[in-house]
Amino acid sequence: MELDRALPGWLAPSLGVLSFALVTWVETLRPLRAVRHGKPRRILRNVATGALAAVPAGLQGLLLAPVLVWVDRERIGLLHAFEIAPWLQVALGFLLLDATLWIWHWLNHAVPFLWRFHLVHHVDQDLDSSTALRFHFGEMALSVPWRLGQVVLIGSSPLALSVWGTALLVSILFHHGNAQLPLRFERALVRIVVTPRMHGIHHSTVRAERNTNYSSLLTVWDWLFGTLLLSVPQQRVRIGVPPFDEADERRVSFGCITALPFRDEASSGLRDAQGPPRMQSRASRLAE
Repeated sequence: MELDRALPGWLAPSLGVLSFALVTWVETLRPLRAVRHGKPRRILRNVATGALAAVPAGLQGLLLAPVLVWVDRERIGLLHAFEIAPWLQVALGFLLLDATLWIWHWLNHAVPFLWRFHLVHHVDQDLDSSTALRFHFGEMALSVPWRLGQVVLIGSSPLALSVWGTALLVSILFHHGNAQLPLRFERALVRIVVTPRMHGIHHSTVRAERNTNYSSLLTVWDWLFGTLLLSVPQQRVRIGVPPFDEADERRVSFGCITALPFRDEASSGLRDAQGPPRMQSRASRLAE
């Protein structure tokens, strides 16, 4: 196994486009939650936001290439501290990258400055596969040092990073989808990966519900860190962040959300004024 060779560059974007098209088709046929606003305008707004965020994401890719070479040459990071089989190095790299992404996501909710940028993702008044593209360019720029730090600290190989990154992209497009999966199937699947019902709770207007389910790929991290919440019925989940969930669509236009992190109202959602989580227990099964 050649750890210094990443997956083909065309694979991740190809799987991303395919996943987006498939999830969009399924959520049109079998929506999980009631749709409040027209889909075409939201998709256009979210794609435009994602296109702007692609600039720092591209910079991240340029910076990662020499860092990965340096990490491999100098044997930097946790995984280079031990002599382990190549397949195990890829598996452990995958797990550690996913675990440290959980920490970054949690920080984006816990640190007021970071929340200002992450808020743009959460003020979407509906949740579907296009929301997976809706990240502010500022959040993407702030995540670049974190991703570089992940690679250096872990000692990730190019292969491990590309396998995880490709799986992460598909997962994000999948679990943001408003697609109604058979409940029995999703209850089995959520034991392994994040699913639409699980992530829908994370986008709830109720802050105590939103501050759960931080995992982006593997569900295990929320279970380990005590932030797993599955028991909220989807039809009781209202998507968004007060007061933006009630706002006219003009207040969440492309221009408004691009400027949002730099305005005073970006502190919205930090106040815990929406009541406790509507749950029986964190160990409950996924609710319908």
